Amino acid sequence: MGAWLGMWYAIGATVMWALYVMKLKEQEKLILWIFLVFWLYYAWRVTMSFFWNLRGQEYIKINSDAFYLKKSFLNFGKTVPYYFDNIKNFKFEIPKEGSFQAIWESSPWINGGERFEFDYFHQKVRFGRKLNEKEAKLLYQLISKKIKS
Repeated sequence: MGAWLGMWYAIGATVMWALYVMKLKEQEKLILWIFLVFWLYYAWRVTMSFFWNLRGQEYIKINSDAFYLKKSFLNFGKTVPYYFDNIKNFKFEIPKEGSFQAIWESSPWINGGERFEFDYFHQKVRFGRKLNEKEAKLLYQLISKKIKS
């Protein structure tokens, strides 16, 4: 993925070089600027996914009243408490193997793949990035028991 990201930046540098060095018509410049807008969007997304795959982690701490979720990058991140009394519709979903969703989520440039979802004060909270089925079932059992008790 690092090589792919490096090539992506090389493409962007080449296009920017072409904009400022080559003699282009206005229509050609417009096309390159539009391309650069899309290029920049995907450069940002893929760079963030690359760094998350390198050093990103999710931490979960559970006590008798709540569970605490921290999405951390290089140990930076905010720990958010979710009290069991306010959690509604707690569920998890593992995409079927070979499905479009499973293939999409297994690609390295995708940050998603959250397996768990619940409602917390009319807000959807998702976590559990790229867990396998065994890990997801164990965590689901643990948190479900705490919610019910």
